[in-house]
This record gives sequence, structure tokens and C-alpha cells, in this order.
Amino acid sequence: MEIRPCVTDADYEQWRQVRIAVVPYERTQSIEELRAAASPERLLVVARQGDEVVGSGMAARADTAQAGSVIPRVLPEHRRRGYGTALLERLVEHVETLGVPMLRAGADDEGSLAFAQRFGFTEVNREVEQTFRITGPVDVSPVPEGIEVVTAGDRPGLWAAAYDPFGLEAVAGFAVDSPLDVTPERWNAEWQGDPMFLALHDGEVVGCAGLGLDPDHPARAENMLTAVRSDWRGRSVAVHLKQVTLAWAAEHGLTEVYTWTQDGNAAMRTLNARLGYDTTGVGVQLARPVRP
Repeated sequence: MEIRPCVTDADYEQWRQVRIAVVPYERTQSIEELRAAASPERLLVVARQGDEVVGSGMAARADTAQAGSVIPRVLPEHRRRGYGTALLERLVEHVETLGVPMLRAGADDEGSLAFAQRFGFTEVNREVEQTFRITGPVDVSPVPEGIEVVTAGDRPGLWAAAYDPFGLEAVAGFAVDSPLDVTPERWNAEWQGDPMFLALHDGEVVGCAGLGLDPDHPARAENMLTAVRSDWRGRSVAVHLKQVTLAWAAEHGLTEVYTWTQDGNAAMRTLNARLGYDTTGVGVQLARPVRP
């Protein structure tokens, strides 16, 4: 088996196709998005046995402080032949160059969970997937008093400017075992939806909600960050913004919007359920020292 970094568009497309096959229910970034996010800290690889692609992987600095993430994937028909182990070892080697002490990984089925546990990973968090199925127009509650809703696309630079303090507060509020460490660069590149709806008060961002569209499955999208500044919570800002995103989805022919929420974020899970989302899955977040 040969494990090589993605360099050409063909490499990136093979990486994408493995992810789509292994995680068919989630959005996969386009080649352009993958290239735009490229950095020395992020490694994407494709595993081949001869001319046949058998798996892929990604290693990068994690959003969690002082940690790197590893994501080995093997196509179902090629599992239990050592490919996953070889991919994991290659990804761990890359994380070692980042100088962080911890590894992070995820599992959403019994097989991947058992694989991770075999290599010393233990559960640290859980996430719940909730899905809203669109069958017609979506009602939107009135705009809360004092709020103006715009899109980030209509106000260039506003999303970047919202990183401090709005973005930092939103990231700090995640119900996770270890604080997140999201740089301004990652905030701009990875946390903004398209569309991304922003709630403004006196020109300042006090809330956001958006969608990550899926070119491979145009009828569905993922909810991007939904957050409201602490002094504006309890005024229906999150409800309005989330309804705006769902109404936009309905108007543009989407039939499904899904979201992942930390198990400990009961408020957001309850809000989603009240809006009509159904619970459709659970993901396990895992961690271990880089070298156990």
C-alpha cells in the first residue's frame, strides 16, 4: 500500500470520493474549498493498493486547544486488512510535527469506535445530530425589536470583524471537555456559512446562523454556527435566525437541513426540537495522548 499527500485535483477528488462513501450523510468540501484551506499544518492523504484507492485521511491542528485531529477512513470493502492502522500511524506522525500533546478523533458507528478504542482513544464528548425535513414553506417569527438581519455576503468584512468579541464568546460557550482555540483565520475560512445571516444591533453582530450547502447533494445542507451574544439571549434572536435559514432553504428547493450539537448543549437541542428537528444520530468525540 502507498500513502501519499494530495497534490493534484485528481488526488483531492479521490479523497473526496472516499469521504462521500464513508460519510454519505454529511457535506464534503469541494476541491476548491480543500485547496483554500491548505496549510503546512493540514495533511490530506490518499491510500492506494496498486492503482486502487482503498482509503484516505486527514490530520490537522484541532479546534480544541493543544490538540491535533486525525481522521483515517477506509472504504468498507477494504477494511480489516491493516489499511486503517497504516493511515492512522501516518496521520499521527504529522500531528507530532505540530508540537501538541493530544490527539482528537471522532466515531459515529460501532466499528469506528472499536477501532479508535483499540488504539487508546477514550470518549470525551458526544454530539447529537438533528434533522429538519422541509415539506413546504417555513414560517418565520417577527424580527426581535432592535434587531436588523443581514447576510455576511451583503456586508463584506463584517464576519471577520465579528471575531472579537462576538466570535470568541460564541466559541467559548461550546459544551466541550476542553476549550476551543479558533484563530481569526479559521473563523473566516471555516465557520462562515453561505448564506450566513447576521443579527445586528446598532451595527454590531449579536447573533448568527447559516447554512453549509452541499454541491454533491443539492437538496440538503448543514446548519453552520448558530450563536447569540449573551446579553441578547432570551429575546428570540436564535429562533428568528434559525427560522430565516430554514425559510431560505425551503425557498431554494432544499428538502433537508441537519445540525450537530454538543450533547451538553441542552438549550440548543431543545430549541431545535421545538422548531421541528428530529434526532437522527449520535457521534462520539475521542481523545488520547499523541504517544500513549
